[in-house]
Amino acid sequence: MIRRPRAGAGGRSPEERYRWVALANTTAAVFMAQLDGSIVIIALPAIFRGIRLDPLAPGNIGYLLWMIMGYRLVQAVLVVTVGRLGDMFGRVRIYNAGFAVFTVASVLLSFDPLHGGRGALWLIGWRLLQAVGGSMLTANSAAILTDAFPVERRGFALGINQVAGLSGQFIGLVAGGLLATVDWRAVFWVNVPVGLFGTWWAYRKLRETGEHRGGRIDWWGNITFAVGLSAVLIAVTDALQPYRGHTMGWTNPAVFLLAGGGVLLLVAFVLIENRIAAPMIQLDLFRIRAFTAGNVAGFAVSVARGGLQFVLIIWLQGIWLPLHGYDFSRTPLWAGIFLLPLTVGFLVSGPVAGTLSDRFGARGFASAGMVVFGGSFIGLTLLPVDFPYWAFALIITANGIGSGMFGAPNSSSIMSSVPADQRGVASGMRSTFQNAGTALSIGAFISLMVAGLSTTLPSVLADGLEEQGVPHGVAQHVSTLPPVSSLFSAVLGVNPIQHLLAPSGALASLPAGARQTVIGRKFFPDLLSGPFHHGLVLVFSVAAGLSALAGIASLLRGPRAVGGR
Repeated sequence: MIRRPRAGAGGRSPEERYRWVALANTTAAVFMAQLDGSIVIIALPAIFRGIRLDPLAPGNIGYLLWMIMGYRLVQAVLVVTVGRLGDMFGRVRIYNAGFAVFTVASVLLSFDPLHGGRGALWLIGWRLLQAVGGSMLTANSAAILTDAFPVERRGFALGINQVAGLSGQFIGLVAGGLLATVDWRAVFWVNVPVGLFGTWWAYRKLRETGEHRGGRIDWWGNITFAVGLSAVLIAVTDALQPYRGHTMGWTNPAVFLLAGGGVLLLVAFVLIENRIAAPMIQLDLFRIRAFTAGNVAGFAVSVARGGLQFVLIIWLQGIWLPLHGYDFSRTPLWAGIFLLPLTVGFLVSGPVAGTLSDRFGARGFASAGMVVFGGSFIGLTLLPVDFPYWAFALIITANGIGSGMFGAPNSSSIMSSVPADQRGVASGMRSTFQNAGTALSIGAFISLMVAGLSTTLPSVLADGLEEQGVPHGVAQHVSTLPPVSSLFSAVLGVNPIQHLLAPSGALASLPAGARQTVIGRKFFPDLLSGPFHHGLVLVFSVAAGLSALAGIASLLRGPRAVGGR
C-alpha cells in the first residue's frame, strides 16, 4: 500500500506546495534571463555614452553587434551541454549554480571601470558569462517543472514559464528605456537583488525530484557541437558588417570559412554521437515524432519571431515615431511602449492555451496559433509605412496571441514525449533550437532589410540631399555608405542624416532652413519610407512562410505522446 503525503496548511500536500515553489522560482529565473537578452537593446545609447564610445564610428560596429548578439549566441551553444549535465548530476544543482553565475556577472557588468573599446570589451566579456548563467537556468527550468508536475498539468506550468520568458524579451525593451534614463548601470543593477534572492531561495527550497544518473562527459561531442555552432553564428554576425565596399560581409572569405568549418564540425558531431556509448545527445530522440516535429516547429517560429522584434524597433524608431513628432533621442523608450500590445497578446493567450492543451492535446492549439501568427505577418505587409497605430496595435496583438497559442502546447508536447531521464537534454535541445533560431533570425532579417534598402535607398538619399543644397560629391558619398549604418543609428536613437553628414562638415555650409530640414524629424523617415517598405514586405513574407512551415510541422506531431510521468 502506497502512503500519500499528508496535506499541509490550506489542504495542500507537500508535493503540491513544492510544485508552486518550483514554478515561481523557475518563472522568475527565466523571466530575468530572457529580459536581459533584450533590455540592453534599448539601453545601448546610454551604455555607449557611459563608456564614451561611438559604436557607429569606423571599426566600432563589431562592439555594437556583439553587445546585441553575444548573449544569444552563448545561450544557443551552451543550453544542450548544461541540460545534459543536469541529467547526469542533477537538474536543480546545475540550475542553482546558474542563478549564482548570472548574479555575479550582473554585479561585474555594473562596475565597468574602463572606457572606449576596452570598456566595451569588459561589458561584452561579462555579458557572455551572464549568458552562461542564463543558459544553466533556461536549460533546466523546463526539466525541473516537467519533473515536478504531473502530465495533466504540465501544459499549464510550462505555459506560465514560457510566457514569463518571452514576455521578458518585450518587457525588457521598456525596462531598458526607463532604467537608462536613470543610469546606464541600472540596466545591470536591476538583476542583482532578484538574483541574490532567487539564488538563496533556489538553494533553500528546490530539490531533486526527477531521475538523473551519472556518466561520462562526451568531450568530443561537446567540443564539436559548441565550436561548430559558434562558428556558424559568428559567421552570421560578421556578415552583418560591411566588407571592402560591399554593403555586407557575405563576400568576406572569413565568413565563408567560419560558416563552412562550422557546418563540417556539426556533421562531425552527428557522426561522433552515433558511435560512442554515452553521447551528449541521444539522437534516438529524433525518432520520436512529437519531439522532432515540435523542435522543427519551434525553430521555424524562433526564426520568424526573433528578427521581428528588431525590424519593428527599426520601423518605429527610424520612421514612424519621428514622423509623429518624437525626437530621435526619445524613440528607444517609446518604441518599447508602443510594442506592449504584442506582449499583452502573448500574456493573455499563453497560460490559457497551456491549460487547455493539458485537456485536449497540443496539436490543435499549436497549429491554430500558427495560422494566427502567420496571418499577422501578412497583415503587417499590408500596412503603409506611416500606419494608423490602432491597426498596427491590433496586428501585433494578434501576433502575440498566435505565439502564445503555440508556445506552451509545443513545449509541453516536446517535454512529455521523451523518457524521464532525458528531460534535461531535451529541454536544452528545445532551447538551442529557439536561441539559434533567434540569433540566425536577426542576421537573416537584417540582411534581407539591407538587401531591400540597397537597391533603392542610395539614389533616393542622394537626390534628397542634393535638393537641400548638399554638394553633389558629399551626397553621392553618403548615399554609397552601407545602409546598415543608417539602420543601427536609428536603433541607437541617433539622427541618421546628422550622423552621416557630420564627418564631411557639409551641414555647417547649408543655409539655416535647409540644415533644419535635413536634420529634422521628417526628412530621413520620408526618404526611407519607400525603400524600407520594400524590405518590410520581403522580411514579413519570409516570416509568413516560416509560420506555415511551423504549422505543418505542428500538425505532423501526431496525437499526444507521453514519455514519462
